Amino acid sequence: MAVRATVSRFPLDTDAREASGLLWGVTVAPFAAVDENNQSPVYGSSGELLPRCENCWAYFNTYCDLEQWSWGCSLCGNLNGLTSEAIERYSRPQSCAEMMSSFVDLELPQEEESSGNAALQACPVYVAAVDLSSSEEFLELTKSALLAALEALAPGSLFGLATFSHKLGLYDVQGPIPVVKNVFIPPEGTLSAELEDVMPLLQFLAPVDTCKDRIASALETLRPTTSWERTPGAGQGMDGVLLGGRGFGAAMESLCSYLGSEYGNTFALARVFAFLSGPPDYGAGQLDTRRYGEQYASKREDADRALLPEQTPFYKDLAAVAVQAGVCVDIFAVTNEYTDLASLKFLSIESGGSLFFYTSTEDSTLPQDMYRMLSRPYAFSCVLRLRTSTEFKPGNSYGHFFPDPQYENVQHVICCDSYATYAYDFVFENNVGFSSKADVPTLQIAFQYSVVVPPQELSNSGGVSTSRTKHHSLQRRLRIRTVQFGVAQNINELYDSCDPEVVLSLLVHKVILASLEEGVREGRLLLQEWLVILVAQYNDAYKLVQYSNGNSIRSQIDVAFSQCPQLQPLPRLIFALLRNPLLRFHEEGVHPDYRIYLQCLFSALEPSSLHRAVYPVLTSYATPDKQAYPRHSLSRAALLTSGSPIFFLDAFTILIVFYSSTADPTLPFPPPHDCLLRTTINKLKKERCITPKLIFIQGGQDDASIFENFLIEEQDVDGSGLTSVMGFVSFLEDITVKVLEFIK
Repeated sequence: MAVRATVSRFPLDTDAREASGLLWGVTVAPFAAVDENNQSPVYGSSGELLPRCENCWAYFNTYCDLEQWSWGCSLCGNLNGLTSEAIERYSRPQSCAEMMSSFVDLELPQEEESSGNAALQACPVYVAAVDLSSSEEFLELTKSALLAALEALAPGSLFGLATFSHKLGLYDVQGPIPVVKNVFIPPEGTLSAELEDVMPLLQFLAPVDTCKDRIASALETLRPTTSWERTPGAGQGMDGVLLGGRGFGAAMESLCSYLGSEYGNTFALARVFAFLSGPPDYGAGQLDTRRYGEQYASKREDADRALLPEQTPFYKDLAAVAVQAGVCVDIFAVTNEYTDLASLKFLSIESGGSLFFYTSTEDSTLPQDMYRMLSRPYAFSCVLRLRTSTEFKPGNSYGHFFPDPQYENVQHVICCDSYATYAYDFVFENNVGFSSKADVPTLQIAFQYSVVVPPQELSNSGGVSTSRTKHHSLQRRLRIRTVQFGVAQNINELYDSCDPEVVLSLLVHKVILASLEEGVREGRLLLQEWLVILVAQYNDAYKLVQYSNGNSIRSQIDVAFSQCPQLQPLPRLIFALLRNPLLRFHEEGVHPDYRIYLQCLFSALEPSSLHRAVYPVLTSYATPDKQAYPRHSLSRAALLTSGSPIFFLDAFTILIVFYSSTADPTLPFPPPHDCLLRTTINKLKKERCITPKLIFIQGGQDDASIFENFLIEEQDVDGSGLTSVMGFVSFLEDITVKVLEFIK
């Protein structure tokens, strides 16, 4: 569980926080295997015995004052009694995890189940829902992705194959020949038949261990639905025009109730992979995509605002149903037509799933992403709770979760991997703040989750295996991290403790929210205003602004934070964020679906990854085996002055190796597989949550525009689309002017 704060020394009170201009909050990656300092949790058992505060319900931890018969809560100070069992436990500190570390992972007892149901409980279930209102190329790509998925799935998993168009198809792959049963999707409303009546769930869900070849055979039978086939199901309009036939909404609605039907949460994890080749245009949840063409054509309405909100609450409501049923939905959209991901995204992000977007089948990394996603460890049925000491409290929470309808600051996550990151910002409970010397800002994050544990072979004393169980078992765990922070006694201490990457994370969450509510223009304004206020407050704190005849002297405004190294990256990060498609204007050619995809991606990334996605890392090499400089600014000038022949750009979703046109022709191109540069690339690809595209460019011979587009510092940021030779410099000058206006 990695926890990173915008400032490692918290502001003294509300006045200090406002005077600094900085954001105050944390990012949390609850299922990360190690903390931000690379430390693992101490594992233990008997999580149900962990004492809890009678006042604030925080868990006992190493920061609590332990007396012989009682303990003082490190969050609220309440004195709590100890049971005789706890007194006995804590008399042997090395015997229990919570006495050894403030970062613990404890096993919880499983609820008693009948043996048959317990076996089902531990089965992860995966269902592929494939769009047949598509092309042969789309289906070939989807088949490749699902074959990769079958290789990655853990033994003991169950797999179901469903298809949708104007009808919903369920495959029985457990017999010698795959059999499909179809149900027609009505033009409006829900399916007439319960899927359980069409095919019993356990007939539909096949064990991957024994049916992998049969599932692969079933995949080979998938064919696109022709327009001729669609006509009877989709029906025709008044003038005989075909009304479409991609009944995605009704299919998802039926599958969610099928998987979470009267059984309750029968499975450890039910995960639906939805493969979409275009917008849902038929049945319940159909979307009107004409709004994109109309908006694009007319300038009457703010297109950046009109295309960001959802046009129907259908998918948001369906997400609530999925969460209730314990179903996580991942959406894989492979399309270059407007699909209105703004409406569809809720189904994935609120159910703990991911939204993947590929604009073409040719260079799509879908199979690699699928394999990568399913190969890493997952936690299921998670509950996340953040508690704070009494002086402050969480203000807003951000991330792909479903907020608890009853309890504040409790989030439900159906499925959570080690990369999933959430953010919180803080506000003071009152005006007093951390005024007492005894006040120690304390956070406690509790993360309760389930994991599937592979079967252990039980052996007798002779070492020969006498009993084997093929069933995986389900384990419920409680991970707790308690963190204490210092208090900044003055504004300089606050600035010096700033972590710009975490500040960027919180800013991205805030500008995404502002964009969704009030449009991209408002998101951009919010970002620039924040930087203006920060620069003004910093200049005021360091007493850098001198006044002459009542007017401040412009040249003395320090917009580059030259006296505070921790703040120096921020202007560049803000500039880069304004250049990013996330906040570029609609008329600059940013596709609304791509913007929504970026919103979903950026709002789930941990701070260092987000940093690369916003302001890529540019490194230079003297040879493929020798690094020259670890970091350059993203400018053509940096390339020219470095004199290095090889550059490597890491933009998170894309990796580019660029050989300059003046590079020695004897340097091997592309770089050899056993060189330092390739080793670095392979390491980065392995650590990434999605598969980055790798591109090699030879300057002077290949089209270098994709690389040059990342050299943003000479590009203007005003949204006019015209490049100027003074992009970043003129941006700083503009901020300086605005700071002067703000000070006046």
